[in-house]
Amino acid sequence: MEYFEGLGRRKSATARVRIYPGGNGQVVINGKPYHDYFGREDDWRSVAHPFVVTQTDGQFDVTVLVEGGGITGQSEAVRMGISRALLKYNGDLRPLLRKAGFLTRDSREKERKKPGLKRARKAPQYTKR
Repeated sequence: MEYFEGLGRRKSATARVRIYPGGNGQVVINGKPYHDYFGREDDWRSVAHPFVVTQTDGQFDVTVLVEGGGITGQSEAVRMGISRALLKYNGDLRPLLRKAGFLTRDSREKERKKPGLKRARKAPQYTKR
């Protein structure tokens, strides 16, 4: 069976996505339906959004292997992977996906804690005397 593959990353989450044309819109993430894997409705919408934007809803079956990071980071990594796979399927979808911001890698990462500080930037309270 022919498929198109895309890799999505966000923070420390990585998603390997395969879309199979001619499906019925089934999305399976790590062996579970995406409604069961992601508890929040915002995460469901995030995963399905590339299909809504490109008007290809229900035309593909999707399998995803995702690891690392938290729930929202994983859902956004899946969204990027789906977008990249759709691009391999049909390059004409690039303007729609680009305008929606699904092809841009969000490079923000957690900043490390510095010595002498409480967190990455928070310093202890200054006392004059």
